[in-house]
Amino acid sequence: MEPFILIVCLLIFAETTFLLFKKHQPLRNGKRKIYIDTSALIDGRILNVARSGFIDGDIIVLKSVLRELQLLADGKDPEKRMRARAGMDTVLELERVVNINTIIYDDGEGRKKVDEELLKFARDNKGAVLTIDFNLIKVAEAEDIETLNINELALAVRTEFLPGEKMQVTIKEKGANRGQGVGHLPDGTMIIVDKAANEVGKTINVEFMRFHETAAGKIVFAKIAKNQIIKENKG
Repeated sequence: MEPFILIVCLLIFAETTFLLFKKHQPLRNGKRKIYIDTSALIDGRILNVARSGFIDGDIIVLKSVLRELQLLADGKDPEKRMRARAGMDTVLELERVVNINTIIYDDGEGRKKVDEELLKFARDNKGAVLTIDFNLIKVAEAEDIETLNINELALAVRTEFLPGEKMQVTIKEKGANRGQGVGHLPDGTMIIVDKAANEVGKTINVEFMRFHETAAGKIVFAKIAKNQIIKENKG
């Protein structure tokens, strides 16, 4: 039994030593500094991105961000407590990712708000703020500070439908142009189907033709597929 306990103790010591080494190693020259905020840590998807090797800089977690997570974790709201603890777990897991440099940086006693601290460090060090906080992104853009948004990344790598593919779509209404019918894909993307104005209320097979990006989002253009069975939607 004693050899087993000794082995376990040695493994714990080795992991602790590795984490301490990672935490105290200096920023690598030439690496972009990525300052991560509370929202991105709570979201947690950054962990998979980091493991994939797509992070091109040092991830820096300010202590003020950790303090904010701790306050939420100690709060009375059970949902916020659970999310904050998940964010703290994300920090621990990021430190274990071998192919990135995750640094806990002491930014003082919190004289400024956390968002202000993040923006200040990103601005002073020509770094980026990693966040999914819409308001923080807007402030950073106004100050010409680079932001990395996990939500935008998720949209960018989302599987696209290719021209020629077929799918069943329910036509909800007539389109703005004559003969067009309008429906939506499962992810909410609007689809405009040529010559489907008379199919309102029906689920039909359509064939994708092209995509168009607008300020409001993506629009898909399609035509009615041949040799199909049309289903009448009741109610």
